[in-house]
Amino acid sequence: MKKIILTLMKTNKIFTLFTIIAMSFAVTSCVQDDDYTVPSSLGDEENALLNNLLSGDAIEVTIAQVKDMYLVEFDPADNAAVLIEEDIYVKGYVSSSDQTGNFFKEFYIQDSPSNPTGAIKIAIDQVDTYNQFNLGREVYVNLKGLYVGEQRIEDGVVTIGGDSETDSFGTTVVRLNEIQKARQVLRSPNTEVMEPLVTTFSQLNGNSVGLLVSIMNAEFADDLAGEAYFDPIQSFDTQRRLQTCEGTSYTTFNLETSSFANFKNDPLPLGNGTITAVVNKTFDGSSLILALNSPDDVNFTEARCELIDISDYEIIFEEDFDGGLNGWSVINTAGTREWYAASFGGVSYIRGSAYNGSAAEEMVSWLISPSFDFDAQSDQQLVLEIADAFSDAGEEPLKAYYSNDYVAGSDPSTANWTEVGAAEIEALPINNGFFDNNYDATNFIDISAATGNGVIALVYDSDNAAISSTRDLANVKIFSPQ
Repeated sequence: MKKIILTLMKTNKIFTLFTIIAMSFAVTSCVQDDDYTVPSSLGDEENALLNNLLSGDAIEVTIAQVKDMYLVEFDPADNAAVLIEEDIYVKGYVSSSDQTGNFFKEFYIQDSPSNPTGAIKIAIDQVDTYNQFNLGREVYVNLKGLYVGEQRIEDGVVTIGGDSETDSFGTTVVRLNEIQKARQVLRSPNTEVMEPLVTTFSQLNGNSVGLLVSIMNAEFADDLAGEAYFDPIQSFDTQRRLQTCEGTSYTTFNLETSSFANFKNDPLPLGNGTITAVVNKTFDGSSLILALNSPDDVNFTEARCELIDISDYEIIFEEDFDGGLNGWSVINTAGTREWYAASFGGVSYIRGSAYNGSAAEEMVSWLISPSFDFDAQSDQQLVLEIADAFSDAGEEPLKAYYSNDYVAGSDPSTANWTEVGAAEIEALPINNGFFDNNYDATNFIDISAATGNGVIALVYDSDNAAISSTRDLANVKIFSPQ
């Protein structure tokens, strides 16, 4: 087996991608009896190019690795695209379509037709790409000599392009030309059935860009009745607000439609249901949006959802931590940093943070309530009031649980716990690194399955010192129907 070292050039700088090196050993074992034959229906030249790519010395890398070629070395002061000089290729499945005119001279490929984990944009100087690169088509991109970067400075969408151009703001990629497309963006004969990733608005993030997703129980906002997908007073794109009922409030997300979409004048459907679309970004990269491949992917035929009326519920338990822990216990199962009582601006709270003033530390700290009789009422709903006092780029460190076999004062890991509220906690606003003393309440967290005498626990987990975010818990309430 050959030892392969991959290096990449970022403008005039050369750097080594250690992750690619590692993966090279995993994917470059001696070729067995794999069949690289491509049916002649694609044309002799494309067949030959793909056969040569797959049977030659080129190494397959993942979409995540290609994105890292740019992101790992990315310096905001440079805004520089990366020239790929190594003999590598990436495979993906087409997740977007310009058949309706809602995408222009670009398409996305994702790493799997089902349960994808990432996607990347291919910028190409061609319209009607759907004729060749149809939805679900398996595509191989020979990356040698191409660029990875952004088409627009700081738009945050990692893109494969054919060249780069530099201005006073930095270096961006430009579209592949016809020759590059023909030689390096190669179709296999396989077209897979795309299975949209079922998710929620609150779970979409920057890593979702380019993925084909489905949102359940969605609808257009109440004030959009009678409107079309596109607003004729706008020049390029129109955003229409989507919403899902989440307990006592809506979670919202914008659908963006191009002025060139052939369905732009179609009326917005008024019902509730499922929408399937591609996660994208606005032109300036400031916001995530959804973009339709086709209006047929909007199936809003059910009755509109209804919010829970909180006036139908009464508070049966409340803790505002005025005066400290008030009978709640703090137990650590990893590290020495722990939940502690504090106050600011007249508000008392319990703070959890793995940040020690210079870096994150390992921390798994349990904040456990006094015992509570879950059988004394029905349909219990938990609400947490939390301030995102500081957020890093890591995952959410706060988790909520309940247990009916925990013994007070014992090691929590010896009891059985049921996690609740992950989606509701994730949906809370994130301030992206700036101090925030504004408290947001979660939607109802369903704990109606809890029985007997039990406890609630809020756990801060720094994921082995990978997270340094700070969470302030100011109030815990349990509601039950009146």
